[in-house]
Amino acid sequence: MLHLFTNQTIMLKKIILSALLSVVTGIVYTNAQNAPVTKVASWVTHPDRSALLEKQTTMPVFVFGKVNDAYPTITVNDNEKYQQIDGFGFTLTGGSATLINALKATEKKKLLNELFSTKGKGIGVSYLRISIGASDLNAEVFTYDDLPAGETDPKLGRFSLAKDAEVITLLKEILAINPRIKILGSPWTAPSWMKTNGSSKGGKLKPDCYNVYGQYLTKYILAMKARGIRIDAITPQNEPLNPKNNPSMVMEAAEQAAFIKSSLGPAFHSASLKTKIITYDHNADRPDYPIDILKDPEARKYVDGSAFHMYGGKIEALTEVHNAFPDKNLYFTEQWVGAPGNFAENLNWHVNTLIIGATRNWARNVLEWNLAADENNLPHTPGGCTECLGAITIEHAITRNVAYYIIGHASKFVPAGSVRIASNISGDLANVAFLTPKGKKVLIAINNGKTKASFNIRYKKAAAICSHDGGAVGTFVW
Repeated sequence: MLHLFTNQTIMLKKIILSALLSVVTGIVYTNAQNAPVTKVASWVTHPDRSALLEKQTTMPVFVFGKVNDAYPTITVNDNEKYQQIDGFGFTLTGGSATLINALKATEKKKLLNELFSTKGKGIGVSYLRISIGASDLNAEVFTYDDLPAGETDPKLGRFSLAKDAEVITLLKEILAINPRIKILGSPWTAPSWMKTNGSSKGGKLKPDCYNVYGQYLTKYILAMKARGIRIDAITPQNEPLNPKNNPSMVMEAAEQAAFIKSSLGPAFHSASLKTKIITYDHNADRPDYPIDILKDPEARKYVDGSAFHMYGGKIEALTEVHNAFPDKNLYFTEQWVGAPGNFAENLNWHVNTLIIGATRNWARNVLEWNLAADENNLPHTPGGCTECLGAITIEHAITRNVAYYIIGHASKFVPAGSVRIASNISGDLANVAFLTPKGKKVLIAINNGKTKASFNIRYKKAAAICSHDGGAVGTFVW
């Protein structure tokens, strides 16, 4: 009788201990195997918009030692680690800032929390790109030292951030929500008096202005710091091989290397700046551009890595640069959605090529071009982009467009400091996996088939059976 009571007591203690462990760790213990299994939370977007970053009520469960061989299997291995992730987000253009700042205070607060917090429905944007001076999605062209024709300002005595007041105001509010957000600055042009053609469009940086332009960019970073805004990194020139935007400036690889090693790098060093210098910032069809700069040892010592867009070339070019210089970082800094956009097609291409493709090719971030525009894709400069669809459209109401969900599938679940981990591509299920700083595993997958597919997610010695509609994007977290 005593023996039976003892066994019952031991069994009861095991049940209580199992329940406590389940609450603390999220792990459920099975009686049959006494092996850990976990529930998989998932969020899904369908190409027909019937679900938009929608949390699923059904939660598949990892079962020890069980794989259904009838289904493809994605094996996630957190013992094999790759690059650290800096974040996912958008370019906060001057035009975006103007539109957001014009919202009613309550609307603005709600929107900023939705964009930059992970609480509730927030998507946790963790990385922003801003323009140094105007981009082509500002209402007007400007730099921080514009002068009448024929005048120069080599001591930068007339330098002023006044025309960027909208962006600065908004960044302070964003930093109050997410103080750790990373900010990348990119100039579209130097002041016209520093350029060979004296114009905001095209032309090159005069060699005798290299030093003053290095000081100009240094002064910008210090001025932003004085306003409580830390610039994590800059690129010396947005799209240095594109003279067609207004504003724009051409900077060939040899010129950028010379500017970095003779002027920009030494200026940052003298000012004790920790802001990273990231080279190139243009299309993946020219991996030779950053490679040529990194081949120069004097330039290379100042360069953190290289940045890419995808209006040309293949995303695998990032790995080509990584293989040539594995100690240097890779970044993906811009991709637009052309208005009016095709939700299903854009969702598929951007998730496959950028969220999955760029990160599987060593990118530490993924940024979509342009956070916000109005219903007419305004504002933009004369000669600026007329068809750039914002991640959100602000008119009488706020519309969330495809880029919002593309980024949201990563930014909400993969915070800065996460690490990409190994996962295999199985059948039509393109995917990428991450390990977060808190130990969560995150798998982002898209079903490139046309019909619903069931598949296994295998992790260690357990597997969970999940399913995905044709064309659907899912983020799976455990």
